[in-house]
Amino acid sequence: MSTTKGLEGIVATTSSVSSIIDGVLTYHGYNIDDLADNATFEEVVYLLWNNKLPNKEELETFTKELAQASTVPQEVLDQLRSFPIDQVHPMAALRTAVSNLALFDEEADEMTEEANRRKAVRLQAQLPTIVTAFARIRQGKEPVAPKQELSFAANFLYMLNGEEPDEISEKAFNKALVLHADHELNASTFTARVCVATLSDVYSGVTAAIGALKGPLHGGANERVMAMLNDIGDADKAESYIKEALENKTKIMGFGHRVYKDGDPRAKHLREMSRQLTDITGESKWYDMSVKIDEIVTNEKGLLPNVDFYSASVYHSLGIEHDIFTPIFAVSRVSGWLAHILEQYENNRLIRPRAEYTGPDKQEWIPLKDRK
Repeated sequence: MSTTKGLEGIVATTSSVSSIIDGVLTYHGYNIDDLADNATFEEVVYLLWNNKLPNKEELETFTKELAQASTVPQEVLDQLRSFPIDQVHPMAALRTAVSNLALFDEEADEMTEEANRRKAVRLQAQLPTIVTAFARIRQGKEPVAPKQELSFAANFLYMLNGEEPDEISEKAFNKALVLHADHELNASTFTARVCVATLSDVYSGVTAAIGALKGPLHGGANERVMAMLNDIGDADKAESYIKEALENKTKIMGFGHRVYKDGDPRAKHLREMSRQLTDITGESKWYDMSVKIDEIVTNEKGLLPNVDFYSASVYHSLGIEHDIFTPIFAVSRVSGWLAHILEQYENNRLIRPRAEYTGPDKQEWIPLKDRK
């Protein structure tokens, strides 16, 4: 039996949701560059779930469905208030809250295609409400109710900050959501598919995916990038900091990607967003530091930035607390998780790989009294 560590290069399933071929990322065949430059996040979610871009009427209907489903049960908000705020990471709060949502959904265990799609709408709509509510509650503020007339991106920033965002901030956040929406069979998506392949429910699949995304080698990387930028503090100090880290074989977060040899195609969009936003906020040092680190790591290690690297300074420039970065990833990526979950249900087979055994063989039983 042949094995590959981390299942690298192993094709585990077929999917029409997204692809990474020769370094090009597509959603249902649409190049990520075209979507990042032109699409609203609502259009992308519709595309991922329906295999096509919506027409004007379909988009209006779908946008309305999301807006109407964005209110979270009061019991879930009360639970967020009960958490030990100074101990709970927002990803842990999100994981628990999403699991709790199932308790207040009468269709939670209904497995028809129609019911699963209704649950998908509710989950997509309610994750932003949960993330922003927790962010405000731990600051001693009341959650802000969603505004149905705002776009998905604008509504998130409104619920987070209590005021409607400017056009540039809305556009930047929308682009970030589009770029993070799906990424083939990544760790959290694979986790979701393994979970629902047992015919477990949609909420279980999304909760499992959030657990996988929480890890620093997956969704938690951009939070770690911002921590590094804070430690460096200034572009003039970047070279000595990074070279010392490389000498000590310390992992530089936000660089390299297992499926991209010539660079992550999403990174360039976030780099430009970082440049624009840090210039507007008067804090260009975050962009300047990032560019300097980019140059050093690329030259010294041959590693190129991935989607997490420049997203850190983008989210920081939008006034978002650093430990909220990964929950924002979930707010976007749940669209892809749900697309894969729905696809898994359509043509399901239990996912049960094998493991090559490397332990001892032919052990003999020793009675308890004789064991040392």
